[in-house]
Amino acid sequence: MSDRRGAGAGLRGELKQRVKTGRGRTASQKRWLERQLNDPYVARAKREGYRSRAAFKLIEIDERFKLLKPGQRIVDLGAAPGGWSQVAAKIVGTSGKIVGIDLLEIEPMVGVDFITLDFLAPEAPTLLTDVLGGPADLVLSDMAANTTGHKQTDHLRIIGLAETAAEFAREILAPGGSYLAKVFQGGTEGTLLADLKRDFASVRHVKPNASRADSSELYVLATGYRGPTGAAVEPRDP
Repeated sequence: MSDRRGAGAGLRGELKQRVKTGRGRTASQKRWLERQLNDPYVARAKREGYRSRAAFKLIEIDERFKLLKPGQRIVDLGAAPGGWSQVAAKIVGTSGKIVGIDLLEIEPMVGVDFITLDFLAPEAPTLLTDVLGGPADLVLSDMAANTTGHKQTDHLRIIGLAETAAEFAREILAPGGSYLAKVFQGGTEGTLLADLKRDFASVRHVKPNASRADSSELYVLATGYRGPTGAAVEPRDP
């Protein structure tokens, strides 16, 4: 199931800015810079004080599905530069707990504990659960694998990353918890979806308006984690 709704649908269609060649820029660098200059979400993020345009993806998804709630315990995988953690922190409040993990150091943020660590490290699940003060209610992942330029290879990499993140989520999620992760359209995510449908009450695809129109980027949203017993359960009451 695919869903594309949320705030910001009218931000596209403004005048385009062009970047001149020169200054040692490659063609790909020129295209990237033009895209940044002409991206209304980049400008909006700067105006509203968000660390990245990706913040609006989570805002839109939450507007539709009400994932974020006061008092939740949340893990943000691949959190740098902190845009998703920033959005979550505004909603969960001081009664909740957010931990962001990334290989890169992240500038400190009020209401979020950032840890520089590979989430695949053996000690990561126990460490995060300890910092959270218990199992997570929501695991977020906006991670993307380094691209090679080969579309099929890049797709396989991102699906592999989402599958690994899903396995991690199962280790730290409380019964009734949710998992939201970036994937790409391409027809090879069947195994991921089948596994999630086995372990979660509801699984769907979501494409927020803040995802670029020319991108195959999607998000998979799994809610109602059944837990290790496989029984359907209600989310934890924060």
